[in-house]
Amino acid sequence: MSTAADKAHEPIVLVVDDVAENLDVLGDVLRCAGYRVRAAISGEAALRYARLDPRPELVLLDVMMPGMDGYQTLEALRADPRTADLPVIFVTALSDAMDEEHGLQLGAADYISKPIKPSVVLARVRTQIDAKRARDILSGRNNLLELEIARRMAENELTQTVTIRALAHLAECRDPETGNHVLRTQGYVRELAQRIRHLPRFSTLLTDHAIELLARSAPLHDIGKVGIPDAILLKPGKLTDDEWRVMRTHAELGSKAIEQAEVDVERPLEFLRFAKEIARWHHEKWDGSGYPDGLAGDAIPVSARLMAVADVFDALIHARVYKPAFSFDKARGIMAESSSSHFDPDIIEAFLNGYDAFVSIAERYREPE
Repeated sequence: MSTAADKAHEPIVLVVDDVAENLDVLGDVLRCAGYRVRAAISGEAALRYARLDPRPELVLLDVMMPGMDGYQTLEALRADPRTADLPVIFVTALSDAMDEEHGLQLGAADYISKPIKPSVVLARVRTQIDAKRARDILSGRNNLLELEIARRMAENELTQTVTIRALAHLAECRDPETGNHVLRTQGYVRELAQRIRHLPRFSTLLTDHAIELLARSAPLHDIGKVGIPDAILLKPGKLTDDEWRVMRTHAELGSKAIEQAEVDVERPLEFLRFAKEIARWHHEKWDGSGYPDGLAGDAIPVSARLMAVADVFDALIHARVYKPAFSFDKARGIMAESSSSHFDPDIIEAFLNGYDAFVSIAERYREPE
């Protein structure tokens, strides 16, 4: 004698036929084999019963029915996300190969001809239910795998972010006046990249993924300052020529430090490529007068060109040991005058056109009083 628990594990088969006698015959065959049967006398009723919980695992569907026929019922089942993956076997007296082909094209799993043979019905029902359960198990495992992959990726990204912030703040500790500089410049770089990505010369590089990596890498732009002596880094007023030569080495020091960090990694990390570019070349100038390598124009990586605009703007609007803070209006004028000399003209145009957005970022991460 079967228990309630046994019943709960018996597969449910939805049988659809407009002739009551056919429902009875198929229902008896299936119940004797241990299946639970849900019967519908029309296509409309079949759609309702297919959505009820617990869901059926298979539909035996008559083709020739008044109103909504079997083909229309199958199309409606496939169109509903709740029943789209429900296997359907047509049970029909139609023998034309064209009818069978039409049903299979619509997504039917199989065909059973009338008059039915119980052994054939049970064999095909068992095959389709076993196949569906196997697909469900595989789908469940895939879902778990996707969730685990997503969890690990999120964990890795968080680890990268924390590591970058820690390194950036290490450099910041050497130069306390920079405070929220890393957060502001990160925001500027992301905003700038979004504003120029539609331009043909940038569209291939500046994908969503690349922009995220750029923003993640931006805080490392001055990591090389950890290698600059305090007497030079914190000196009020103008540096001597010798002191300036030492100060300029921070770009190369930062790039080499990141390269050294990669030595112990089994494979290159994507975001570190941008970090190295930004650290080494964010002081290069469009006209070739920058440092450390005197690159000009498009020879300067886009990442470094973006960072140059972000870094100079932030330096202008905040006090440094060697200068007072400039107003937003004055800073805008200085930035505009530097187009085609210090900055890529397209990038500075995007910056000036969206100036209010950059001011908002500066206000959001302003230094504490």
